Amino acid sequence: MTEGSRNYAIVTAAYWGFTLTDGALRMLVLLHFFRLGYSPFTLAFLFLLYEAAGIAANLIGGWLAVRYGITRMLAIGLVTQILGFLLLSGLSPDWTAAASVAWVVMAQGICGVAKDLTKTASKSAIKVAEAAARIEDAEGRLFRWVAWFTGSKNAMKGIGFFLGGLLLEALGFRGALWAMAAMLALILFGVLTFLPAQMGKAKASKSARELFAKNRAVNLLALARVALFGARDVWFVVGVPVFLYASGWTFTLVGTFLAVWTIGYGLIQAAAPAFIRRSPDGLSSEVPAARLWSLALAIIPFAIAALLAGGVGLRPDLVLVVGLSLFGFAFAVNSSVHSYLILAYAGSEKSAEDVGFYYAANALGRFLGTLLSGLLYQAGGIQACLLGSGLMLAACFIATMALPGRAAVTPVRSQAG
Repeated sequence: MTEGSRNYAIVTAAYWGFTLTDGALRMLVLLHFFRLGYSPFTLAFLFLLYEAAGIAANLIGGWLAVRYGITRMLAIGLVTQILGFLLLSGLSPDWTAAASVAWVVMAQGICGVAKDLTKTASKSAIKVAEAAARIEDAEGRLFRWVAWFTGSKNAMKGIGFFLGGLLLEALGFRGALWAMAAMLALILFGVLTFLPAQMGKAKASKSARELFAKNRAVNLLALARVALFGARDVWFVVGVPVFLYASGWTFTLVGTFLAVWTIGYGLIQAAAPAFIRRSPDGLSSEVPAARLWSLALAIIPFAIAALLAGGVGLRPDLVLVVGLSLFGFAFAVNSSVHSYLILAYAGSEKSAEDVGFYYAANALGRFLGTLLSGLLYQAGGIQACLLGSGLMLAACFIATMALPGRAAVTPVRSQAG
């Protein structure tokens, strides 16, 4: 195994472990506070700071990864997640509802920082590891590595949903958090032991303007990413589980469906290269594919909303489940292509900054989607969520149409230093 392949395997394994605990955390919080009687909108509110913190964490994390090395930032992300778990375990049942919500939101914010620091460092490590592997054996493999990393990560997140419920049942809320913190401590030890300490270190941008003023392709892809992930979460975070529960599903059945959907979504992401024709320059076929899948994806929420409004005699919950399955397939391929394109467009020396900027946009989309999911469902039910999703996906398609489809990307500014 080459050094690049070895580093890729270590980073992927570390991120699997992190994602497993991250998925379990989401289910722990949802189940625990639902059992305590919290409303769906309050449950969504518990995750808002988690999503908002990721915006700054991605931007700063990308810059820090370039300045201090990817390995250090990956380790900081793991340490921060452990801290968030320990703080969350300090929650007392004797506190008032307001104090409990404030404490959980704060701890979730810390976990949100941890998640996006770890994601930015891990995705950037793929770029570095793939470049090293290509030098060693002259075999380009970026799309395949990105697709497998992203897809397997989401499959692990789905498994984490099951783990969260299992740990909550077996160990309780506090015991589950302690067990996950111990697991992350073992992963942290492996990262510090086996990854090169200076991996990905380069000369970082000197000003905030450089940090935000990326090339045109990265800016457009970030805009598309905001709309893409906002369109998913605007109905997935609150709308889907609440609608299914109101349709007579048990909470366990709702959680199982979301876990299975997430695992299937991850497997499709991992297999995405099989659905995309490759090009020698890495863009001329991949960019048109991103446009095509964006268009197909935008049609699905409008179609589901029309079926639900038309009263065609089908069970509304089954219409939603089938529609969500189709949505998940198209979304998974589209997301995987985006994850490849950001690394294809990213500069070689400052790839972590470009990736951080892109995933800050990703976090912004999740934040907007989470907020709108509660507001739109309260205002107009699942159909309002679906229409909001369709409009955001139309914006994603428009931004994708403007992406450059050639290898030479014209920057909006010159690289400093």
